[in-house]
Amino acid sequence: MTLQALAVTVLILGLLVIALLILVLALARQVGVLFERVAPIGALITDSGPGIGDPVPKMDLTTLDGRSIAVGVAGDRSQLFFFVSPDCPVCKRLLPILKSARTAEAGWLDVVLASDGERNIHERFVRERDLGDFPYVLSRDFGMIFRVSRLPFAVLIDGSRVVRAKGLVNNREQLESLFIAKEIGSPSIQHYLDRAAVE
Repeated sequence: MTLQALAVTVLILGLLVIALLILVLALARQVGVLFERVAPIGALITDSGPGIGDPVPKMDLTTLDGRSIAVGVAGDRSQLFFFVSPDCPVCKRLLPILKSARTAEAGWLDVVLASDGERNIHERFVRERDLGDFPYVLSRDFGMIFRVSRLPFAVLIDGSRVVRAKGLVNNREQLESLFIAKEIGSPSIQHYLDRAAVE
């Protein structure tokens, strides 16, 4: 009798395990469907300033440590201008991500931090956040060209002196969306997905 009960228990447990496997596979499929339906959210593009695809006016800027940075230089490298502020908590949270992205994209991208305000405050910010490796420019006029009103804001300019991507950046995905938009030749990931849905 005990042997029969044990066999029945093992059979029931085996059936339960099979049912659970089927349930897990069904849930995994649903998660896949959700990922397809929920499009990735890229950087929030603003309509102000030079648009995507517009040429950038040439400008020469000076970094905090006295180096010269030419904006919109024709060549084989792109420039990412990342607008920050010492008072911006989101900017501070994104700095390690920006450092990582700069290393990962070093083959084609130069990253420049940009801001405006009092020089001594920004010099202290650079020391406290260990940003000495980044070119850091202070220019109110430069921010005005791109109509930067909220931070953190990023502008990606390619080697043909054209804005390839731009927008408000609040997380790693939004930062990487700028690189992906350039790579796929679309103003934004949303624009690309909308176009693909129509086709």
